[in-house]
Amino acid sequence: MNNFDLKNKVAIVTGGAQGFGFAITEKFLTSGAKVLIWDIDEKGANDALKKLNNENCSYQKVDVNNFNDIEKTLKQIESSHGKIDIFINNAGITGMNATIADYPTDEWEKVINLNLNAVFYCCKAVVPYMIKQNYGRIVNISSIAGKEGNPNAGAYSTSKAGVIGLTKSLGKELAQKNIAVNCVTPAAAKTRIFDQMTKEHIDYMLSKIPRNKFAKVEELASLVTWLSSEENSFSTAAVFDLSGGRATY
Repeated sequence: MNNFDLKNKVAIVTGGAQGFGFAITEKFLTSGAKVLIWDIDEKGANDALKKLNNENCSYQKVDVNNFNDIEKTLKQIESSHGKIDIFINNAGITGMNATIADYPTDEWEKVINLNLNAVFYCCKAVVPYMIKQNYGRIVNISSIAGKEGNPNAGAYSTSKAGVIGLTKSLGKELAQKNIAVNCVTPAAAKTRIFDQMTKEHIDYMLSKIPRNKFAKVEELASLVTWLSSEENSFSTAAVFDLSGGRATY
């Protein structure tokens, strides 16, 4: 596996207790970073800490749907760690599988709030810290569904398309500063998020991937780690595919 240098970097990973977030946290730690996991799943986060067994990893219970909670926690981190170098917006849900006509409005709002509005809240809150220190790396985890639009997953597809747009806007706004903002659009990987989907939808996603297999969380973690490193001093406002050949643009 490739090694990346994140020594002396302070990173926050939302939804870091499992799936993509856990893999990213693990890779960051082996790359030398201090990582703070943000999650509302206390048991899952504590289990993750035990599994990682690393003194440079800690957990904070943060509701990323609550802007005041985000701001308060960032102030605490700057006070305790002195800086915030890396922010990974990974927390998300798939929502139910249903047609747009049958999609409950409360379920739609829940998916949009966590997958898109929370990403906006976190970016809005953390960017001033990065501007002040003239350094930062933000990576937003989107999805190939945000490019293609999966049937029976309208809320999820829409939220992830929004993350792409937000990434491009913010990246361009900060392009003259030493802050890179990028997003990754992976195809599905076998994580606990599959528990939220029907078997028919999982089979549909697999059928769309030319490699005929799902993504590995380790591959995504490696890409995100490079994007989060000082080595990535040029690429910003960009979308990086990890789709097994599914992406067509």
